[in-house]
Parts: sequence; C-alpha cells; structure tokens
Amino acid sequence: MKPESSTYGAYYQAYIQLVEEEELLSALNASVQNSNDFWSALTEEQGNFRYAEGKWSIKELLQHIIDTERIFSYRALAFARGETTALPGYDENAYTDNCLADSRILSDMVAELMTLRKSTILLFGSFSEEKLDAVGTASNNPLSARAAGFILVGHELHHIQVMKERYLLML
Repeated sequence: MKPESSTYGAYYQAYIQLVEEEELLSALNASVQNSNDFWSALTEEQGNFRYAEGKWSIKELLQHIIDTERIFSYRALAFARGETTALPGYDENAYTDNCLADSRILSDMVAELMTLRKSTILLFGSFSEEKLDAVGTASNNPLSARAAGFILVGHELHHIQVMKERYLLML
C-alpha cells in the first residue's frame, strides 16, 4: 500500500502520486524496464544536451536521479534499522556541480542506474511490513522507509516527464 501522508513531508506528495502501483515492490520492479527503455534510447550526444543555459545536461539529470536513489535508499535503511538521529537534507545543486557527469559515458550511467535499482529492490524486499512503516526524520520532516521507496520511484518519473517536456522536444 502507498504510505500514509503523515509519514513524509508534503513536498513529496507530488512524487508519490506519480506512482501508479499501490505496492512498493511492484512499483520498483515495474520501474526497471521503464527506466532502462527510456534512458537507453538516448544517444551519447543527447546526453550532453541542455535545454537552456545554466540548466542541467541530460547526464547531470540522470546523475541526480542516481544520487537521489542512493540517498533515499540510505534513509530507508537507516529508519528500518531503528536510526533515531535526524538525517540532514542535501543540496542537489552542489551535488550536481561536483558530479562530473558530463565527462562520463551515458551508457555506463544507465547501467549504474539499472544495477542500483536492482539493489534497491533487494533492499526494500528485505524489509518486513513493520520495518517499511518505521519512521524517522530526514530534512526536518517525517519519513518512513515505505515513503522513501515510493519517493525514489516517483522522483525518477517526475524527471522523465521533465525530460519529455523540456529536453526531448528540443532535440
């Protein structure tokens, strides 16, 4: 089932609503093929495209998705294991400024995301229902392990929509 709204910050509602599946492992499993199909269809040349000056390249956007998946997976792990220390937020722009994505090979990045997603599925599959509902604090908001999983799926869906609306129409 999708997480209760009391188990995540209101900011994340838009991401969770993008996920069609009601069950977390179903959503994660469905995302593997969809992600691979979308990102693998892009060429190396397209990976360096920015739709406007000062905007992230497609490779930087993909690296942002990878980084965010790692961060939210860690948050889920921490809370499922009983972490009581509040976890900090992160500055997505600072991460992107320091990721060197444009010097990477796009197909390697896609392979990294697919490997990471499979690892994410195994991580979330190891949690009991009780552990999925464990809540901690991240970025000054409540966050359950379950919500973290739905957020990372919806986060990628959000950015794929952005790609289709702002990037791919201009290529």
